[in-house]
Amino acid sequence: MKKTIVYSVLALLTFSSCNSSNQSQDNNSQMKTTENDTLSSKNGYSEVNGIKMYYEIYGQGKPLVLIHGGGSTIQTTFGRVIPMLAKHRKIIAVELQAHGRTSDRGKDSSFEQDADDVAALLKNLNINKADFFGFSNGGTTTVQISIRHPEIVDKIVLGSALLKRSGVSPQFWGFMKQAQLSNMPEELKEAYLQVTPDSNGLQIMHDRDAKRMVNFKDIPDDLIKSIKAPTLFINGDQDVVTPEHALEMHKLITNSKVAIIPGVHGEYIGEITTLKSDSKEADYVIPMIESFLDKPEAK
Repeated sequence: MKKTIVYSVLALLTFSSCNSSNQSQDNNSQMKTTENDTLSSKNGYSEVNGIKMYYEIYGQGKPLVLIHGGGSTIQTTFGRVIPMLAKHRKIIAVELQAHGRTSDRGKDSSFEQDADDVAALLKNLNINKADFFGFSNGGTTTVQISIRHPEIVDKIVLGSALLKRSGVSPQFWGFMKQAQLSNMPEELKEAYLQVTPDSNGLQIMHDRDAKRMVNFKDIPDDLIKSIKAPTLFINGDQDVVTPEHALEMHKLITNSKVAIIPGVHGEYIGEITTLKSDSKEADYVIPMIESFLDKPEAK
């Protein structure tokens, strides 16, 4: 369990991918429509700040941008809940720098750069404003989007988001200094190699991800307090990111709510490394998220 939790929360990985460059012959003007379990989707690539960013679009309605966790793909983080969310809104799911099918820019990753990449992608897709749901490191990226690009943000959902080093146990940081690819959950390694079969890229992804977490710095209180978007914090009661951290960050954002859900990191959305055959959390967590997103703001 410890390995699974740690690698689910890791920072967004960076890696060189020979296969990604081949896949990226498609671009944002060459979208492909597919049918997946009767759910229609479009997918494509867009030129974004020197990389080719992969994205998928499902459903119709108000845009909701999904931002995956560290070391993940769209499907490993959100595969189970996309069909639920796409019933009532337009889902734009992205893969960040060097993740999955998105190419790498040959530089260490950062949450700030990831935020700028997502903002540029939405501009390319002619989406002026959206709601955002970021899980784990995707939650940290979502916070940076809210800080750096508030004009494109309506509401945000932060699932197990780490904003301060104190939000995890001290043992986590010691583990990160000793992190090895062999300790990465097989589900995440297999998912990466399935869409980008490059073992060298997998190693680079891991090493850059570990480096970013070792060098993780607190987001200053004043920047967190500057977030005006209505915010919903979601955390597992046995999460690697502590419930206390979610509650502390909730107090810093004036217009925010918090929900503590029974279970471990990502179990409440059926994230692949914590998925259980009898897990039902998503069945009530997704309606809760939709209720938050649909509720009109108080005037």
